[in-house]
Amino acid sequence: MRYWALFLGRRRLPVALDAPLGAWHAVVMAIENNRLFTPAAMGAVDRAAIENGIDGPGLMERAGAAVAACALEHWPAMTRAVILCGPGNNGGDGHVAARHLSETGVPVARYGMLPKDGTDAAWAYASFSGAVEPLADYRPERGDLVIDALFGAGLDRAVSDEVASVIERVATACVPVLAVDLPSGLSGHTGRPTGVCFTAERTVTFAALKTGHVLLPGRDLCGRLEVADIGIPTRLLRSGDTVFLNAPSLYAAEIPAPSGASHKYARGHLVVFSGPMISSGAARMSAMAGLRSGAGLVTVASPPGAVMAQSAHLTAVMQRSLADGHALAEWLEDKRLSAFVLGPGFGHPETARAHAEAVLRAGRALVLDADGLTAFGEAVGDLASFEAPLVLTPHEGEFRRLFPDLLADAALSKIDRARRGAERTGAVVVYKGADTVIASPDGRAAVNCDAPAKLATAGSGDVLAGIIGSFLARGVPVFEAACAGVALHSEAARRAPEHMTAEDLIAAI
Repeated sequence: MRYWALFLGRRRLPVALDAPLGAWHAVVMAIENNRLFTPAAMGAVDRAAIENGIDGPGLMERAGAAVAACALEHWPAMTRAVILCGPGNNGGDGHVAARHLSETGVPVARYGMLPKDGTDAAWAYASFSGAVEPLADYRPERGDLVIDALFGAGLDRAVSDEVASVIERVATACVPVLAVDLPSGLSGHTGRPTGVCFTAERTVTFAALKTGHVLLPGRDLCGRLEVADIGIPTRLLRSGDTVFLNAPSLYAAEIPAPSGASHKYARGHLVVFSGPMISSGAARMSAMAGLRSGAGLVTVASPPGAVMAQSAHLTAVMQRSLADGHALAEWLEDKRLSAFVLGPGFGHPETARAHAEAVLRAGRALVLDADGLTAFGEAVGDLASFEAPLVLTPHEGEFRRLFPDLLADAALSKIDRARRGAERTGAVVVYKGADTVIASPDGRAAVNCDAPAKLATAGSGDVLAGIIGSFLARGVPVFEAACAGVALHSEAARRAPEHMTAEDLIAAI
């Protein structure tokens, strides 16, 4: 097994990214300097490397060697390496890879466009003798390995018809594809295809991951990822945008450890609002998740008609009958109530909004989920007038109802959308999905990449709301609480049975 060094803060840790896409957990847990870069930010890092005396051909040489090594390791039986070369630096990496493969005895063919004179790519092209055939002439053959070195992460438009035709021929022939940096036709910023796009079995990228590698569908289109150390100093990778992979380095230091003198109130009191009897189960799941994930006390606050239904199911979780807003106002005088969850199975939009505003006016932390989000709709910006800690947990459909204009803007990535939602509301936004994005109003954002597919089950969102509420109840800062909650939610799902229910998920916390 060949390992490439993934940059980790002040040191480098050898991390194998040779794992199925569902096995991101091991990668994420190992990363300390877990920044993600947009193509623009990575371009700035490359330029800074050159300005700091690192020669461009040297970077290209190491990049191409990494691509060749990956090809040899994972496709040892290939009968021909077909390198599709673009005119820029991505193509230069391909020319270097072609030379290295040829030197090992692998038959090599190059197709594509010639680089401009005087560029690093021109140096790479000249370093290996042999013709570069027109791209349109390539016809896939059995035993080919296609190395896609056409455009990489820098492309922000649809590929030409000529390139699209080649991509379609490769897909039809079922020829394996190794992408250099990023599959051509995939946006390195949004993780969405700009048109026709390669589907790679593997992708070799350099120095750090781009946002397009981890956002869907880009994560699937990249296949398995390898991050190659090509000699860019770690200090240069500390610059750029404040976007991260969700990892313990973001939140672990903020989670209080119980001491010998701790008591239940020191671990926080979480309140979960329940809806009517017929939909009270969602609140129970949220409450049990909150208790399992560390809150000292959890209370379900139910309308009078739901109290008996809750009593039949709850033991360790306490209950309170809550008739109306006046009763809530009186209860909020108890300063030990530290965090609230509102939304799961609640219904009654007007009451939900009134309860949410009462909690926020009282300065208590709040998680708004499901019906709590629906209660505000496009008026969700009204939440910005409150200063209390607030987390919104919309899935795709709910995000569309809250921020329809953000969903309509195709230029925005999921990260961009979550950040703008956070700016508008003053809340931390947990934009849920297989690529959940956690965004703070201060610009910080994290992408969670290790959630298993079995989380797509009824009630898992209720469980997540309770987990995040538990961290808020314990006094964890709001962004860190959301990141920790999403991480624990994923970890519990990995431990739960394959065909789990939400109840199984709670038991696995």
